[in-house]
Amino acid sequence: MIIGLVIDTYDALNNGTTASARRFVENLRKEGHTVRVLTAGAPGKDKFILPKWNIPIVSHFADPQGITFAKIDAKVIREFLTGLDVVHFYLPFPLARAVEKMAREMQIPCLAAFHVQAENITYNIGLGKVSLAAKFFYRFLYHYFYKRFNDIHCPTEFIAGELRDNGYKANLHVISNGVDAAFTPGEMIPHENIRVLMIGRLSPEKRQDLIIAAAKKSKYADKIQLVFAGQGPLLEKYKKLSRDLPREPIFGFYSTEELLKIIRSTDIYVHASDAEIEAIACMEAFACGLVPIIANAKKSATVHFALDERSLFKPGDADDLAQKIDYWIEHPEEKALMSKRFIDQGNQYRVKESVKKIEEVYKNLKPGRPQ
Repeated sequence: MIIGLVIDTYDALNNGTTASARRFVENLRKEGHTVRVLTAGAPGKDKFILPKWNIPIVSHFADPQGITFAKIDAKVIREFLTGLDVVHFYLPFPLARAVEKMAREMQIPCLAAFHVQAENITYNIGLGKVSLAAKFFYRFLYHYFYKRFNDIHCPTEFIAGELRDNGYKANLHVISNGVDAAFTPGEMIPHENIRVLMIGRLSPEKRQDLIIAAAKKSKYADKIQLVFAGQGPLLEKYKKLSRDLPREPIFGFYSTEELLKIIRSTDIYVHASDAEIEAIACMEAFACGLVPIIANAKKSATVHFALDERSLFKPGDADDLAQKIDYWIEHPEEKALMSKRFIDQGNQYRVKESVKKIEEVYKNLKPGRPQ
């Protein structure tokens, strides 16, 4: 098949959606498919490049989150679409809307992916706890983009349920974004401290502040070193919050190879997010053998990866998180047993298996919008 993937940001590995898109492209090509990418960024194999679009006000909020927008160029878009068997849209931005319209005119089947949880928006504009605001954005995204599709790719059953609850009528295909083959158990790298890791954007809904507070409350506060792998607008705030920790936290953004080294020098993984569509980062960590502690949040799909209550903490509760961290520090034998179970779970979500499932979806797509 000749597959087209539309995503505004493809080069910078600064968010889970871009990372997932690149893994799908790589693995689809391994299966013998030709995959074209329409994006803003640097030239490359089968890439159709558009200039970056700086949208007043919108880009001001989007840039710190690692989100860029591509300008619409009909000539480039038509060249990209010519000869395609299917188009897969990753984000509901103006580029995707323009491409979808042209693809329909050319009778090319289309699939939309749902990667932008409404709470990703509401938390970043100060309305994270306002459920009506989330409902508004789900309905806005539906009317702006998703009502045009018969088929939507959902990374988890959780987000499929959110879409059903908000009136989405399309066929919802639940397929994990998948864990890359690189994330496997390896030899542990020696370190002096008790390392507690979280991978993810430094943004309000991810709640890294809870991990900082919990580290201060832990019985082992003098031994804990926090590691935050990610970028985002709250970096300076979190550095200030961490000033009185006995051991200075590590903040950084890492390549896959560097991240693997960090995971293999870590004792405990924490995923504190209040809102999450899937959390590939958490999946990567436990696929390598880290035992996670996950916020038991209503708007997070990540809770379904917990194998028992010891890997869950009350959302927003730093005291409960501190107790769970202390428990795993004090029970290394139990942690070793659970590590094996989490490795087995990680193997169920390999990207290679997800690609097989998405191939079947592609084969059955039909041109045309919902009637």
